[in-house]
Amino acid sequence: MKFHLKQPVIYVCRDLERALGLPLNTPNYYIISNFTPFANSLVKGRKNVLLIKNSELLDTRDLLVHVKTQKFFGALKNPRILVFKNTPLLEKICAQAGYMLLNPSAELSSIVEEKISQVKWLGGLKKFLPPHEIKSAKEVGWKGTKFILQFNRAHTGSGTFLIENKNQLAQVQNNFPDRPVRVTKYIDGVMLTNNNVVWGKKVLCGNINTQITGIKPFTNREFATVGNDWAYPHKILNSKQKKDYEKIAKAVGEKLGKNGWCGLFGIDVILDKKSGKLFLIEINARQPASTSYESQLQQKKSKTGLTTFQAHLLALLGEKNVSEKLIAIKDGAQITQKVLNGNYKISASKLKKMINQLRGDGFNVFIYKNTEEESDWLRLQSPKGILQTENTLNI
Repeated sequence: MKFHLKQPVIYVCRDLERALGLPLNTPNYYIISNFTPFANSLVKGRKNVLLIKNSELLDTRDLLVHVKTQKFFGALKNPRILVFKNTPLLEKICAQAGYMLLNPSAELSSIVEEKISQVKWLGGLKKFLPPHEIKSAKEVGWKGTKFILQFNRAHTGSGTFLIENKNQLAQVQNNFPDRPVRVTKYIDGVMLTNNNVVWGKKVLCGNINTQITGIKPFTNREFATVGNDWAYPHKILNSKQKKDYEKIAKAVGEKLGKNGWCGLFGIDVILDKKSGKLFLIEINARQPASTSYESQLQQKKSKTGLTTFQAHLLALLGEKNVSEKLIAIKDGAQITQKVLNGNYKISASKLKKMINQLRGDGFNVFIYKNTEEESDWLRLQSPKGILQTENTLNI
């Protein structure tokens, strides 16, 4: 079934890969992103994609107000705008320019994602969380067992700490004594995640994957997400655990829907190795980064049904829900090498040789021009799972 959009949709994003949940030849689908040699090699001169050249990569805000963007918008009749992650500033820019922004409320997204406000928002759904409490950092006491400490805002693992001794706790308390923190029982387990879509009154639950977290040498941050494996959960979850996972996803999605949410959201869930119980760890009220590749895997798997990204767009556009399920997949993986200690400065010839070898082994390879530490450098995508255990790869 060929996918069609009834009206123009323009995805404005810093990294082209975020917008590749639909094929580039999809009618009425447009993209505005940064020019890089790699992005240009993918686009191949298509008129529905605008790649803007600049000495430095532009963020979504700068792309949105760029003079070339305005000209691009002007050539289309009543385009709808989509961004990767909504913010109050982006909402303001779109409102002032008269652009129709499809993304749900940035304010609601913040309330749901931030670690302190999330607990209050969850209400009765707090039962899905591990044992936890909220207090100021100076009020946290060391009780002899390790625990997780989180600031209200924690992005890619930078605001989450595993406290294993008094000295680690004291360091946080000395630096931020009055900052509110969420203190959560440490659970030894496997991190799982999936992408779901709120579509009207329905919640479409996506494919469970293992969240590859903190593996060296891909990152130096213990809680940074570096990849996804859609095969591994089917090796470790029984049917009851899969149903319990879906129960959590649907409950969160239904609450989001009642609060006016529409489209994609993700949840992170940990499987306790001791008890086999599932606990909700995080809610991503936005398009999760794994959506694009999941949708590509779904497109290859089936000619019928909806991919996650297709359902996301149709929900945001207010189309009628005619399919209650997303295409199921049980294989595929991706992993991202972060910028670490200048490793992005590898010679061009060595990098080319490495990438050619990876592509020869069946991997897709995305190259980013980021230079900031812990930002994306290389993204590797495989049609097969890559996890041997939750902490080791089979490649």
